[in-house]
Amino acid sequence: MNKIVLFSLLVFMTTFSACNSPDKDYRQRIDSKIQKGNFSAARQIIDSARKKTSPPETAQLQFLKDSLHRIELDFGRTKGEVVEWIEKNRGFTPTDSLLNEWEASKALEFRIIDGEKRYFRNAAPNVFRVNASARELSKNAAPKSDTPRDALLVDAFNHKTATDTKGKYLLPQKTVKINYTLTVKADAVADGETLYAWLPFPRKDIHRQTDVKLLATSQPDYVLSEDQTQHTSVYMEQKAEKGKPTVFSIDFEFSSHGEWFDLSEIEVMPYDSSAYSYKAYTSERKPHIGFSGNIKKITDSVTQNARTPVENLQAIYRYIAANYPWASALEYSTIANIPEYVIENSKGDCGQVALLLITMLRYKGIPARWQSGWMTHPGEVNLHDWAEVYFEGTGWIPVDISFGRGGAISIKPSREFFMSGIDSYRLYINSDFSAKFFPRKRFPRSETVDFQRGEVETGSRNLYFDEWDYKMIVTYK
Repeated sequence: MNKIVLFSLLVFMTTFSACNSPDKDYRQRIDSKIQKGNFSAARQIIDSARKKTSPPETAQLQFLKDSLHRIELDFGRTKGEVVEWIEKNRGFTPTDSLLNEWEASKALEFRIIDGEKRYFRNAAPNVFRVNASARELSKNAAPKSDTPRDALLVDAFNHKTATDTKGKYLLPQKTVKINYTLTVKADAVADGETLYAWLPFPRKDIHRQTDVKLLATSQPDYVLSEDQTQHTSVYMEQKAEKGKPTVFSIDFEFSSHGEWFDLSEIEVMPYDSSAYSYKAYTSERKPHIGFSGNIKKITDSVTQNARTPVENLQAIYRYIAANYPWASALEYSTIANIPEYVIENSKGDCGQVALLLITMLRYKGIPARWQSGWMTHPGEVNLHDWAEVYFEGTGWIPVDISFGRGGAISIKPSREFFMSGIDSYRLYINSDFSAKFFPRKRFPRSETVDFQRGEVETGSRNLYFDEWDYKMIVTYK
């Protein structure tokens, strides 16, 4: 089993109080079973230990057990299904030696679970996204990444306007109306049991996201979090009915303003290192932002010729864009340290490379923070994450390292527009990761890092993604 993913399950055990434990070595026994891929045996030990532990330990053990389920859902493909996908979509049959080669390079992700080799749900298409030699074996185009149509950006960039801030330009705004629905499957919970749901909602941002309006809700009673927490949501409650799905929905609209900063025009002043915001956004925030030896070594090597904050951003951005191709990702809640996972596996989706970028910039003393929500490009609506970097004298600048990967674009900055810019097709929901909810969520989240799809729980447990569905319909005004 991949050590990073394994540790994500075991890290919750480290806070347990051994002196209060009825079985001092149960943690080690669970650890041993998981390392060997014996999930069923690990569950048995967890269930036994939960009967004897204190409430905090019991909750952590339950999350550990839930995490095993999450990994099993992620790794549900058989070898036959992998081969079948390649035959159907790539036009050839891979040999066992070729599959072994891809597995050894970590291009083809798998786990051994209860004695069975199980592949990541998107393992097959990921091979052809990250492995150049694999792509050469097929005449078909590589599977799609998360990059939208460049024509939209070219048109917007050619109609940008200057602002009072030197080097800052605005792109034409886009106003959209959205219907968002979260549907809990029929009989996921008992008849009459109350479901508590948090649905994503746009943040109010005086620069990039304005005119935010909540138009309708499926429930007459709701709580709008406003910006009381870094995850903006609409909270509602509803009782489940036997044999029927439970539907939560909201309608809202907003205007999005893309912006671009010409890095050759801005003037970066010295940072005020005593400021709270500087300290907050240049510090470690474990488990996902840590200045490990690995991070320090790579960052120091990449930035050895950089002398200014802008040059550091350019060096780090170009390194990540060139070395970590986009790939469909494991659920974040099953990864202990996302930037280290990206480095170890030489790939990452939008949020994974954003966290790597943020970590490397913070290590260099450059303030950086997380942002996320959805990309709302016509025909390409999907979850998406990016970042912001702070330059003294200019302010926060958007950085979308994931969209920075790909071929050239016919505009002045080309693909590096996204080094210091963002388009207008965005729904911005989160100003940080792994934050709290309002009202408070009682049980561990389905997505422990991001918040884009929603969250649901009852009075006794969290409902994971396999128990409900979500859908977003975008109307362009």
